Amino acid sequence: MTLPERLGYDFREPGLLREALTHRSFGVPHNERLEFVGDAVLNCAVALALFERFPATQEGDLSRARANLVNRDTLAQLAREMGLGAHIRLGEGEVKSGGADRPSIIADALEAVLGAVFLDGGFPAARAAIDRIYADLLHAADPATLGKDPKTRLQEWLQARRYPVPEYAVVATTGEAHAQQFEVDCRIPALAVTTRGSGTSRRAAEQNAAAAAFARVVSSGAHG
Repeated sequence: MTLPERLGYDFREPGLLREALTHRSFGVPHNERLEFVGDAVLNCAVALALFERFPATQEGDLSRARANLVNRDTLAQLAREMGLGAHIRLGEGEVKSGGADRPSIIADALEAVLGAVFLDGGFPAARAAIDRIYADLLHAADPATLGKDPKTRLQEWLQARRYPVPEYAVVATTGEAHAQQFEVDCRIPALAVTTRGSGTSRRAAEQNAAAAAFARVVSSGAHG
């Protein structure tokens, strides 16, 4: 499937798409100006999609959901699913260093492509492309939890069902001082649940353990 097919849009001015896929390391014109436009268009389109999909959701939850959907990690994930990296024109140094899969490069390129669609076909075309790319994420989105960190999400889930908050305990620390790895258990005795997470900081390990615990309690159908 070609990139225009994945976008669901055929460019009247192919030069815009070429520019959107040109990293500054390759030459000029590069995609940074289109990225600037695409960032604004993406925020607007995702805000509208959430506004229409969740008419009873308050501004704070909508803002947090939007921020989660348009952040670099999400954009990079979507760009990879589209195979966008293979289309980006990079300088020799970036090619050798794996720039085609670097989150910052592929996320920025996706924004630039959306900016190019907007300039070529207007907001309706850009929104249609964004709705197409984000279809699965928007379908599964829940503004009440989207964007909350795993520890907060798990604690709120437990408190809503009158369970005690989780207990976290460091069970292992390995590696040199400058490159330590932590392992943390998240324990929910009332539900007989214990999960383990690892990370380069205690906080990261706790968040990963909490994410695993949340997935387990939700899938088990535990309730109060």
